[in-house]
Amino acid sequence: MSEPHTEAHAAPRTTEGNGTYDVIVLGAGPVGQNVADRARTAGLSVAVVERELVGGECSYWACVPSKALLRPVIAIADARRVDGARQAVTGRLDTGAVFARRNRYVTDWDDSGQALWVKSIGADLFRGQGRLDGPRRVTVTRDDGARQTLVARHAVAVATGSRPVLPDIPGMAEAHPWTNRHGTDSSTVPARLVVVGGGGVGVEMATLWQGLGSQVTLLARRRLLPRMESFAGELVAQGLAEAGADVRIGVQVTALRRPDAAGPVTVTLDDGSELEADEILFATGRAPNTDDIGLETVGLTPGSWLDVDTTCLVEDADGAGGAWLYGLGDVNHRALLTHEGKYQARTAGDAIGARAAGRPLDDGDWGDHATTADQHAVAQVFFTDPEAGAVGLTAEQAAAAGHRVETVDLDFDAAQGANLYADGYTGHARLVVDVDRDVLLGVTMVGSGVSELLHSATIAVAGEVPLKRLRHAIAPFPTVSEIWVFLVAAYRRQRARGDAG
Repeated sequence: MSEPHTEAHAAPRTTEGNGTYDVIVLGAGPVGQNVADRARTAGLSVAVVERELVGGECSYWACVPSKALLRPVIAIADARRVDGARQAVTGRLDTGAVFARRNRYVTDWDDSGQALWVKSIGADLFRGQGRLDGPRRVTVTRDDGARQTLVARHAVAVATGSRPVLPDIPGMAEAHPWTNRHGTDSSTVPARLVVVGGGGVGVEMATLWQGLGSQVTLLARRRLLPRMESFAGELVAQGLAEAGADVRIGVQVTALRRPDAAGPVTVTLDDGSELEADEILFATGRAPNTDDIGLETVGLTPGSWLDVDTTCLVEDADGAGGAWLYGLGDVNHRALLTHEGKYQARTAGDAIGARAAGRPLDDGDWGDHATTADQHAVAQVFFTDPEAGAVGLTAEQAAAAGHRVETVDLDFDAAQGANLYADGYTGHARLVVDVDRDVLLGVTMVGSGVSELLHSATIAVAGEVPLKRLRHAIAPFPTVSEIWVFLVAAYRRQRARGDAG
């Protein structure tokens, strides 16, 4: 069953149900759920407006279904790396069972459980298209055309997410391309699949469909995972190639042809060559779902990203009493990741509660109600084979920001735990160290199972744990996480050599 993306919440309270609420939330995905939950915990009445499924993109077309589909692919790949286990792996994945697993996790795209959860916290759910109608006012238009006006006393929180962007290429309409939604809700394996885009969605979709039996061709204009350290994309490209995918970097699609909707699609590349596929999936960027939410009624540009402060308050919305409009998650373009949006929502929900009660924002048990980890300590994982995870800044980003940095690089075979995890374990890790403050600015790890190592890196970066203290955090032997011991020791040796020089 698809579960709500929130922490434990307070006992339900009854809302007013008369069209006036303390807080109105546009969007009932993970971000909207979290800000609604925090506002309810603060004792505020809440209305939640959703035009599609309660639970949002993450629950039904992105994070949850993609990981449900990828896990069997990665599990088989891991088993094949261990003597004794690989001999037991015969045949191919049961794609019907894999799709059935996905269907269970998305509850067959039935959102009734998550809708009940919204009601269980004492919030009122309105189904339809929500649009701002001036400061603190929202109109909800249902599918049958009926309209209702809601009024917010304290805040309107926009958590409407983002959508895929398709490039302007001749033949795009007739090609009927896949996006991430088709890539996660399809139950048919295309014999040949072209994936366009080398970012996180592109490499995960390539990994998934190659593992399910497609012959995948991945096309990228530049290196894979361009926002990570360069070695991350290189190792992921190597893993895809070893799995049988055709990875082409430095190419662009210039035209598409598909005269028969049921037939193959012909893809023309910028070097004049062509390739044919049964389906083509574009993972070439996202745009905010803010084009039809009434931004023009409060002096903002429809379809724009929302500029926000550290409490996620929209900085240039028209007044009506000052602080009232919040932009959370993808719409503020800070970090288009579900966990970062939920973090923002929890922080903003606390800030809304404090402002409604007239309390200072630095009051309370949890201190300052301001987001910071969505700027300097963003954690991200891509469930490829091998997995790629990173938090904080790359070495290039850190240097560009004016930090004096030193990097520490190690292959994972330095740790015996990695070699026991998989025979011939392949992986690499890098620390980016602020040498003036002796703290980590960034960590990147690539290898089997590194997704479960990333939170330790996130604590070190977000908590600014000094390296001289981090060396006392001893990883259990023999685990993959033992790489931390070797990384910190390598940094100490580098510094010693530098001091001696």
